[in-house]
Amino acid sequence: MHDDTSLTVGRVKRVLEERIRPAIHSASVPLEVELHELPGEPISPQDGLALDYAPGAVGAPWGPAWGTTWFRLTGRVPAEWAGRRVEAVIDLGFDINMPGFQCEALVYRPDGSPVKSINPRNQWLPITEAAHGEEPVELYLEAAANPVLLDYHPFLPTQEGDIQTSSREPLYRSRRMDLAVFERDVFELSLDLEVLFELQAELTPTSPRRMRILQAMDDALDALDLQRIAQTAPDARARLAEVLAAPAEASAHRISAIGHAHIDSAWLWPVRETIRKVARTTSSMTTLLEEQPEFQYGMSSAQQYAWLKEHRPEVYERVKAAVAEGRFLPLGGMWVESDTVMPTGESLVRQFSHGQRFFEREFGIRSKGVWLPDSFGYSPALPQLMRRAGFEWFFTQKISWNQQNVFPHHSFLWEGIDGSQVFTHFPSMDTYNSQLSGMEVAKASRQFKENRLSSRSIAPVGWGDGGGGTTREMTGKATRLANLEGSAQVVWEHPDVFFDAAKAELPHPAVWVGELYLELHRGTLTSQHATKALHRWAEHALIEAELWATTDAVRTGASYPQDELDRLWKIVLLHEFHDILPGTSIAWVHREAVEVLTNVLSDAEEISASARRSLAGEGERELLFEPTSVGRGRALGASFVVEPTAASVSLTAEDGGWRLENDLVSVLVSAEGLIVSAVDRASGREAVAAGQAANLFQLHQDFPNMWDAWDIDKYYRNSVDDLTDVSSIDATVHGGTAVVTVRREFSESTIEQRISLAPGERTVLLRNDVDWHETEKLLKLAFPLDVQASHTDAETQFGYQSRVTHTNTSWEAAKFETSMHRFVLVREADFGVALVNDSIYGYDTTREVDGDAVATTVRLSLLRAPRFPDPDTDHGHHQIEVGFVVGADAGIATTEGIRMNAVPTVVRGAREVEPLVSVEGDGMIVSAVKLADDGSGDVIVRVYESLGRRTTGALTVDFPHREVREVTLIEDELDEPRLGGELKLRPFEVRTLRITR
Repeated sequence: MHDDTSLTVGRVKRVLEERIRPAIHSASVPLEVELHELPGEPISPQDGLALDYAPGAVGAPWGPAWGTTWFRLTGRVPAEWAGRRVEAVIDLGFDINMPGFQCEALVYRPDGSPVKSINPRNQWLPITEAAHGEEPVELYLEAAANPVLLDYHPFLPTQEGDIQTSSREPLYRSRRMDLAVFERDVFELSLDLEVLFELQAELTPTSPRRMRILQAMDDALDALDLQRIAQTAPDARARLAEVLAAPAEASAHRISAIGHAHIDSAWLWPVRETIRKVARTTSSMTTLLEEQPEFQYGMSSAQQYAWLKEHRPEVYERVKAAVAEGRFLPLGGMWVESDTVMPTGESLVRQFSHGQRFFEREFGIRSKGVWLPDSFGYSPALPQLMRRAGFEWFFTQKISWNQQNVFPHHSFLWEGIDGSQVFTHFPSMDTYNSQLSGMEVAKASRQFKENRLSSRSIAPVGWGDGGGGTTREMTGKATRLANLEGSAQVVWEHPDVFFDAAKAELPHPAVWVGELYLELHRGTLTSQHATKALHRWAEHALIEAELWATTDAVRTGASYPQDELDRLWKIVLLHEFHDILPGTSIAWVHREAVEVLTNVLSDAEEISASARRSLAGEGERELLFEPTSVGRGRALGASFVVEPTAASVSLTAEDGGWRLENDLVSVLVSAEGLIVSAVDRASGREAVAAGQAANLFQLHQDFPNMWDAWDIDKYYRNSVDDLTDVSSIDATVHGGTAVVTVRREFSESTIEQRISLAPGERTVLLRNDVDWHETEKLLKLAFPLDVQASHTDAETQFGYQSRVTHTNTSWEAAKFETSMHRFVLVREADFGVALVNDSIYGYDTTREVDGDAVATTVRLSLLRAPRFPDPDTDHGHHQIEVGFVVGADAGIATTEGIRMNAVPTVVRGAREVEPLVSVEGDGMIVSAVKLADDGSGDVIVRVYESLGRRTTGALTVDFPHREVREVTLIEDELDEPRLGGELKLRPFEVRTLRITR
């Protein structure tokens, strides 16, 4: 029996691959080929169809990297094909293994209407369901010669990732451009056999069900004449009918399938190519919806719909029609599938508000859930933000990529830092690119962690990244798997339907508390610092621009630049996509990101400057405009006359170095430019661990096992170079501030650092100008602290998250590189030290025992130098500012982090400005003041509790208004809004208040 089984398996595999699938298209005739290769960027379809075409030939080379070639294909259906389904079959020179990562094409009819895309797994085009014979055929292909960057040469440095450095040699040779007869029975036979072949491989080796499937497949192949496949396919299918008709067990797992194509908004291609990938994929999916009545397709990212509307309106109209029919499903309610670890809370709010506003305006719908299958870890602030934005569920998959620990749930409640919970699901088949293979379907059933209580999981089905989405092969398999013995049951279903049913099955689900930390891709917190820094600065500049523009509108009646602010926010939101902000895209993407975000920063600053000039009026008084509620004046949105300070600072030579001292702290900088002592003068506590030095630059070899720009692997710590050599060092007092300037040269790079202490400040500022030209290196800045900290507190959106400093369990040991926003704090009950920053996100923590003393070392990750996908990642000049805060608690850390990122501006003018609103209450922070999105002129104020404890306070409004009421994060009305300015906030609670003018 064992030999018979092996023979059957081998027989089916060979016949299916070598005879049946090639016979799906039988008779064929070549199409006549003409082409036009564009010298530059893509053009519109209308212009493409009007090009002059030159003779071409199948087999000729075409397409330099990132180029576009338009093909014109013409022919005539042979008369003898009358009554047959005719298709065009086009192979542009594909590598069949990796759809989405090579050449692709969108096909148009002569009238400019789109047909569908052509890609490695989807090479057919519909011509006619039943030919009359002699019909003329004319097709236009907009073919993109995207270079293969991933599968041919994985992780090798390449210059092909930027059109400025890529080769001009043609990359592809077309293989086939034919008209062909589509043999429906052969196609159906191929799916019958494929489904059964994959199913039997997952069954118990000697089970009766498997034996009967093997026998049926043998019988089917006995009935198939390999020289007359099309004619004998019906007989072969008849031999399989009984095993295909056997119904699934009553207890079978249920898979809610949804058509899907995870299209990265930029990654191994630039944004301009993503726009075309979206058009290609949605063209194919609307065609498939027309041909498959049970099929449903879902697509996230309002930005991608907006691109279609702007750049491919002919495709967008088809999408809108399918949305209206309830079969093309806008998902996720976000502008893009963003990173959720690094953006500010305000950015995530705008992801939701711009996403939902677009879906409602264009389609009259709102998303009920957040769809984020592929981001690199998930902030513990997210559950509250999702719930307060009106979402009911959350979907992701990426945590299945964990290197070390298997996540214990698939359907569960996720609880955030404030106690909010959201129902969450991970697909148990561990993929968001399902092909509905037997392995995937069996894995979904076998792995599902909630099998005792629940019976269902989700399967996103389709090729992503321009691979074309769901195929007719996948929908055919779904039909066979709807009710098949030995298999999970597959049904096309809206995720909302799935989540409603899953919640009903799990009225008391398990709860996971805290961040969803991805045990992989830790390097994404550091790669491409320029992109990260400009994004951080642009975020804060836009928040400040809204503040001053709102103040100007209310105080002077100036117009509020809503359209311009929306435009700038959408650019920032796009660049929060989970392969742009994390620094894992090709050089082209990051080159453009730096340029675009620089312009956003400039435009946002001009909005602020214009509003401040208007508010200040003409005059010569020096007015300090304070953009935060934690500055010296504690008056967000106010300006006041600059007053001289009586505080002082001293700089004295000591032990070959210098002591910097003011009323709050005393700091000793050694001759090597290291901080060897930092004393909080009020308590007398020393911040630097005994015998060690802080402000120590450390250089590591950084060559992960895989995924260069993505990963930092733990073994990087095994070797380190301490950068203690000094090229020059000097000290001076400048403008009342003590400054020590240190220059270091190492390897191929230099660092010039200004260590400064100002009067009345407990933060030692470390301004680092780095000219970085390393390869596969990681630069850290280390602070060994005389603090026995049981945990670190790292800022996240609207609060902070605590992480233990020990490695008692594998879960804790896996967090050897973690995230922060503007600060990380280590503290004992009565003393702490914080590190604040203006542009970095990664840090690590270790504990060291020296005798009876336990010290905590925090190291900030400054720069990396991976070579894939950008071979010159981070090379060049960087400015990174760090603050060493001596004697800090959560309030001080929060304040100093905000102050470093939102700096007051001095303006010469005539009049001071009173703040529109002020908040009283310990730990309350105002994160945004803006006008309402609906254009009503109402003022929106967002307040959050920052210290992790309950607090009571009040909002005071200093302009004529009717009422203050609470609304959702995205400014929707609440059924029972809290009215008035009294504020009672739970730990880390976020509240959005609408002030009606």
